[in-house]
Amino acid sequence: MRQFAVITSTFQPIFANLTMIMQILVLANELQREEWLQHNADKGVAVEFTGKADGSFFERLADVYFLLDYKEWENQNGSLKTHKPVFVNALVKTLQEFPANAIRINAWPRFLGRSILEVVASEENKPVVEEVMQALGRQYQLVPDVPGMIAARTVSMIINEAYYTLEEEISSAEEIDIAMKLGTNYPYGPFEWARQIGIEKILYLLEALSLEGARYAVAPALKKAAEQLLAFKNTIK
Repeated sequence: MRQFAVITSTFQPIFANLTMIMQILVLANELQREEWLQHNADKGVAVEFTGKADGSFFERLADVYFLLDYKEWENQNGSLKTHKPVFVNALVKTLQEFPANAIRINAWPRFLGRSILEVVASEENKPVVEEVMQALGRQYQLVPDVPGMIAARTVSMIINEAYYTLEEEISSAEEIDIAMKLGTNYPYGPFEWARQIGIEKILYLLEALSLEGARYAVAPALKKAAEQLLAFKNTIK
């Protein structure tokens, strides 16, 4: 399934081509596509979406690539088969694990549609980020090149603590969700967050963060839930 968002106008600096339009190819799942389309590009950009994650992705011509539906745990070497700028939905891998043309972005479910995107870029790629985000009409915040960036790290810790609370049988998952939303005005409770983001993503990030210190130690109930979900997904492939 393909979907196009095209706005034609004059576009200049880095990516100007014969048609004066920045061509962007986006690998995204349905939810990511919906969140992307909540924001309209400003000018001079043509966006094509694809759900195919095969080897032909980088063979298709584009000025910029977005790997949003990127499963870090299945792509251990972080290789990118292009020299063009690539925005990668990488919450655990840091820039040193990617080629120089990689730019990290937080595109976890419910994060891509936020008003401000978290982005990690090298000094050399910061002008690229500025130009692409301006063309897409997106606000962004440059954040440190660390696992989890800022928002995902914080939310993952909240989810982890909720699983510890569940283990201690202090309250049910439903009650914890309600308490967190009422007490903090969060849009979702921790277990709702986990379901929407994907518990396997939370586990992968927390395991990386746990190398920084014991406060990130994964709750056994969270690890068990993630492993059960991954095992189920493997049975239906």
